[in-house]
Amino acid sequence: MKRIFSLFAAMTAFLTACSHDSLTMLTGSYNEPDETGIRSFRFNQKTGTAIPLDSVVTRNPSYLTPSANGKYVYSVNELTPNGEATVSAFRFKKKDGSFKEIGSVPAGGGDPCYIATDGKRVVTANYSGGSLSVFPLGRGGKLKERTQLFYGAAGGPDTVRQARPHVHCVLFTPDGNHLVASDFSADRLLVFPVSEQGVAADSTGEALAVPLEADYGPRHIVFSPDGKTAYVLGELSGKITVFDYADGLLAAKQTVDADPYDGRGSADIHLSPDGKFLYASNRLVNDGIAVFKVDKHGLLEQTAYQATRIHPRNFIITPNGKYLLCACRDSGMIQVFSRDRKTGLLTDTGRDILLPKPVCIRFL
Repeated sequence: MKRIFSLFAAMTAFLTACSHDSLTMLTGSYNEPDETGIRSFRFNQKTGTAIPLDSVVTRNPSYLTPSANGKYVYSVNELTPNGEATVSAFRFKKKDGSFKEIGSVPAGGGDPCYIATDGKRVVTANYSGGSLSVFPLGRGGKLKERTQLFYGAAGGPDTVRQARPHVHCVLFTPDGNHLVASDFSADRLLVFPVSEQGVAADSTGEALAVPLEADYGPRHIVFSPDGKTAYVLGELSGKITVFDYADGLLAAKQTVDADPYDGRGSADIHLSPDGKFLYASNRLVNDGIAVFKVDKHGLLEQTAYQATRIHPRNFIITPNGKYLLCACRDSGMIQVFSRDRKTGLLTDTGRDILLPKPVCIRFL
């Protein structure tokens, strides 16, 4: 009897370990009409291997966000066959990685490129539309029609890329009380209070504007695990600005170079799960990922630059910190790097996940 119990305990421990190591991974790609856009995988964060599960046809799902409970996935559709940008909702089953579309609504702005949800609403950054759209969520995770639309501005010195308003990223603050948007063409961030009623401007009728250096072109934003520090990556400047954050206020305290090659194509930014290292991807010239050590005050010191395949865009780090996965759009693959948790350095594992034009990776 003792032996049976021992075998049962060992098997339970094994299955528990397997469960902890297994992640559900979603990818979004640029695609042609009637081609697969979103795929699901089972990624093992112990071995760095991926098993494909299922896929769904949807047009140009360049950014995805899952609901907190993993039952729903929301996607932007930058350009659909009828020429209209949309936002789509899917019911998702983690068990088999399957999708069922449950609705789609007009985005309210051209080329939506980022999407976020706080469980009450979905918000998109519309790049060509130069706007931010707000969609309440109904029962069963369904999208309601857009209720709010906020516009960015132009005014940056780049007469080509900043000639029109572009909004590139929208992110709920860790405290859930504000929404931060990167106003690319105006070289600033916009901070909106969030309430039960929706996303609203402050008592003056305007969002709080946080200026950045001229020709910065803010793209993506990430917050530290404790929510007290924010990092903003400039696509044009190739710089990262470090901010102290509290109650909707951002105070800059450091700016560092992330792109030593001046490619004007910096793309994505993420922290390791322990908050001790920060990574930023750069495209167009000497494609790669800059690696920074983060000190106890949240300040950055660059320690390495890891070359990648062509056009590294979005990337993600496994919850255990062991792997970094990078969507290299023009190489048609997700490159899997092992990560030294003590030094932050990356090593190419060679376990590439091949798929056409990947641009987004998310874990549930």
